[in-house]
Amino acid sequence: MRFDYTTLGHVTVDVMADGSRRPGGGAFYSALQAARLGLRTLIVTQGSPREIEELVAPFAGELALRIRPATSSTVLATAGAGGERRQRLLSWAGEIAADVEIDAAILHLAPVARETPSRWSGRTDFVGLTPQGLTRAWPAQGGELCQVALDPTRLPARCDAIVLSKRERASCASLLSHRGAGPPVAPHAGRPSSPSPRTPGSVIAVTAAGDATELHAPGAAVFAVPAPLVDEVVDDLGAGDVFAAAFFVALHEGAGPEQAARVGHAAAGVRIGADGPDAVGHREQIEARLKPGS
Repeated sequence: MRFDYTTLGHVTVDVMADGSRRPGGGAFYSALQAARLGLRTLIVTQGSPREIEELVAPFAGELALRIRPATSSTVLATAGAGGERRQRLLSWAGEIAADVEIDAAILHLAPVARETPSRWSGRTDFVGLTPQGLTRAWPAQGGELCQVALDPTRLPARCDAIVLSKRERASCASLLSHRGAGPPVAPHAGRPSSPSPRTPGSVIAVTAAGDATELHAPGAAVFAVPAPLVDEVVDDLGAGDVFAAAFFVALHEGAGPEQAARVGHAAAGVRIGADGPDAVGHREQIEARLKPGS
């Protein structure tokens, strides 16, 4: 089966400050957002099948799950919010091998802890990357995740769009320092799937929570897209992943980078208005936030 949207990365077990456990990771939050935008969605992950299946069970009717078995899942102890969030790695599901078979219109590489391969088998029309997990390191016996410089050998040969946070900006400086020439890219479903140069064709969005998102598009000046005000932030875990999924989908559907960023802001705004993964919005909720005056 060809999927509209496939995420590749660890679905994590997030252990919250109160001891509760819930599914997490960019692969999960982004996939759930894509599914609620109406796309046929698949998560390709690695970990303990039983543990992951139980965590994702409440969302099983919305998305498909393919688990590569591992001795343990990636478990993160999570505390704080926003820029003050801290996470400790309690266990790691290991690197995902490059023999992954992909058949999707959009492939979203969503590492949380240096697990995604830089190549795969199969076909895709659009490749999106959230490099958060490629800029993380941790002590040998587990411990608090810290920021390190992005290792370019872990990047895919082709990438149509990238979303990173202000927190990861310094680690990803190499991505922002070599911008190629050419018109801004607005990928669409008919785009050929053969590899193309990563940096010249990549639209890069640098998010900053409630501040403006900075857009770097090939052949265009860097510009900022203001984030709309949100009355109350209830829970922002996964908000960046939700932004990324909505941004990638909008680009793939033909939107320009600025409009795609506005869609991403609207999706993130819905997410942070309530607690937990159930707060991830549906297309009609996101479109309502895009209307003037909303």
